[in-house]
Amino acid sequence: QVVLVESGGGLVQAGGSLRLSCAASGRTFSSLAMGWFRQAPGKERMSVAAITRSGSTTYYTESVKGRFTISRDNAKNTVYLQMNSLKPEDTAVYSCAAATSSAIATTLGSVDYWGKGTLVTVSS
Repeated sequence: QVVLVESGGGLVQAGGSLRLSCAASGRTFSSLAMGWFRQAPGKERMSVAAITRSGSTTYYTESVKGRFTISRDNAKNTVYLQMNSLKPEDTAVYSCAAATSSAIATTLGSVDYWGKGTLVTVSS
């Protein structure tokens, strides 16, 4: 059983920055492909960013490219999402995700474990 705990959400003005963290436990962290998903009010959960086990490959949804950066520290069992130039449309609950089989966690079906989520609110 993998437990994922997010932190770092909050209220920020448009143009500001936040860094989300997700601490994992219960399994060797380097065996997990990690990702961040978000769900805005009234919308479906969608992939935002993902990273492979070694950290050598990353994925970003088009709307966050150039603004968000995903990274991981396998020694600290933690994955991060640095979010810059935030926009009101980035407002959502952001959830950490872990995949045990897939090379990269970019689809709902590839995810085996979910965090509870952290709310990010961007004011205009």
